[in-house]
Formats: sequence, C-alpha cells, structure tokens
Amino acid sequence: MTGKQILLTSEGLMNLEHELEQLKTVKRKDVSEKIKVALSFGDLSENSEYDEAKNEQAMVESRIIEIEQMFKNVLILDEDGISTDSVSVGSKITVRHIKLDRVDTYRIVGSTEASPTNKKISDESPVGKAMLGHKVGDIVDVEAPSGVNQYEIIEIAK
Repeated sequence: MTGKQILLTSEGLMNLEHELEQLKTVKRKDVSEKIKVALSFGDLSENSEYDEAKNEQAMVESRIIEIEQMFKNVLILDEDGISTDSVSVGSKITVRHIKLDRVDTYRIVGSTEASPTNKKISDESPVGKAMLGHKVGDIVDVEAPSGVNQYEIIEIAK
C-alpha cells in the first residue's frame, strides 16, 4: 500500500526515528508491565486497569505501525537545495501581519512535522499554502475564518 508522500526535514526524520525507538523499547515494556499488574488483580470483567492498559497497548502499536508506514513514503528535504528566492517547503520565513503590525518567523514544513507552538507551520495550512512561491516584499492574502489576513514577506532563509 502506498500512501501520500511525507515531506520531512532531516531533523523531523530524526525525531520520528527517536519516537519509534522509544515506543518499541520503553513504551512497549511499560504497557506490558501494566497489563501484568492488572492481570494479577483477577476478574477481568470488572478490571478497569486491565482495560486501560490494553487500550494503551493498542494506541502504542497503532502509532508504531503509523510511523513505520510513514517511513515507506518519506521524502527528505534537501535543505541545501532550499532557495531563498521564493517560499518553499523547508523555508524559514519572517512575515509581518499587516493588520496587527506583528512580525513572526516560521518554518514551512510538511504536515507530519507541523507544530504551530514551535513556529513550524504545514505547507497544507492556510498560511503555509498561501506563502508558497511568494518572494520577499510580496503581500500575501490568507483566508481565515475571521476574514482575509494580509502578510508581508520580510525575509526568506534556509
């Protein structure tokens, strides 16, 4: 089964590899211990600890499968090949929100790596998608639930 191509920076790939390793080595053992403890309580029909541990086990195994599937469709961004002429996935952009007169810096990343609290926005998000292909000095309109926001691109970096 092939899925959608997953764009990752080398940092994003390392983070996913680390998460997978943690899930397989640490989390699996923790959940296994929880199941053993819950089984020692006896009657499974009224054993909420057992049910909770089994649910956690299912979530861990599901995430392991999800990450392993992602690895089959990963495309690593060539960070040396990122242009500073126009915005692309991997670009670090500094923009000014015109209405709020606020300056922010974001990294445009693939959806898997997106983390708005860490200033990493997806190329599929309204802001990320609108910025793609624009150059320094461009005014970009971004559709938002509250209306159209305008951003001026101040800088594009690697």
